[in-house]
Amino acid sequence: MISKELLDILACPKCKGPVELTEEKDGLVCTSCRLLYEIRDDIPVMLIDEAKKLEEEKND
Repeated sequence: MISKELLDILACPKCKGPVELTEEKDGLVCTSCRLLYEIRDDIPVMLIDEAKKLEEEKND
């Protein structure tokens, strides 16, 4: 589990903006870049090349 203190200092490596913990607590999301950084073995993988692009939300 990522501590609140660590979450407060982590930033998106691409835009340097804030990241948020996912509801499942399995990754960190940058809403500005629409990227998901996975958490593996309780360690956030903050590499741009390893990040997954989030799908755009569709509004009908």
